[in-house]
Amino acid sequence: MLVSEILAIKGKVLYTIAPGRSLAEAVEVMTEQDVGSLVVFDQGRMTGMLTFREVLGAVHAGGAQWQEMTVEQAMLRDPQTASPNMEMDELRRLMVDRRQRYLPVMDEGTLLGVVSFHDVAKAVLEEQSFENRMLKNYIRNWPAEANEQN
Repeated sequence: MLVSEILAIKGKVLYTIAPGRSLAEAVEVMTEQDVGSLVVFDQGRMTGMLTFREVLGAVHAGGAQWQEMTVEQAMLRDPQTASPNMEMDELRRLMVDRRQRYLPVMDEGTLLGVVSFHDVAKAVLEEQSFENRMLKNYIRNWPAEANEQN
């Protein structure tokens, strides 16, 4: 399965934020939209990712003033990206090795979407379920002459 297929299953809704916005605004968007990450865009270019991990780090570092911090102060700069033609196994390895639960999917400088570890797990389950159904169907419809030869 390719990353592009995972995006097709997931959908391509993107949530973005500007680097100068407050961390409090980012948390509000993440909460309202029920998402674990925001892509940070500055002048039409992706400059970073903000996930709950970065938010928690900023809360810890900023103390009582964390809400006034900017997204730019907390974001992961230049995050690792995936390409749409990347195989799922390679994507999983990359996410685990880089400890990134969210990966932007880029195609020649264009952001296509964000794939989360949850999206990958869901795609694996769907793929296994499909294969399981196909195998069961194959066994159920086993040719009669094959049974006679054994």
